[in-house]
Amino acid sequence: MDIGHRLTSLREEKKLSQGDIEKRTGLLRCYVSRVENGHTVPAVETLEKFARALEVPLYQLMYDGTEPPKLPTRTNGHKAAEWGDAGKDARFLRKLSRFLENMSETDRQLLLSFAGNIRKRAAAKN
Repeated sequence: MDIGHRLTSLREEKKLSQGDIEKRTGLLRCYVSRVENGHTVPAVETLEKFARALEVPLYQLMYDGTEPPKLPTRTNGHKAAEWGDAGKDARFLRKLSRFLENMSETDRQLLLSFAGNIRKRAAAKN
């Protein structure tokens, strides 16, 4: 999903300008524009600011439906656990999130590119 396009759609539905979002979030209007146009990938904390400013739950920034998406279930009716929901993987994700929070946008993009290259190399080996 294109977060920038979704933010623009929600903002326009609520008849808000980028300047209104700037006032509500404390983010510069030029930054709001960069996010909406896909030039910048915001951190989760920034997405939370957008969600509060747009008065929508955070999941709506990444999901087009009107209701929260249903969680997958196992055949026995219990919710399926996702990677990173608990234990060592959850601690790893929290630690990674803290590191990403303190990185510049350029460094986050570099890390994302690096991870993509590793994934491609692993897929080529299989």
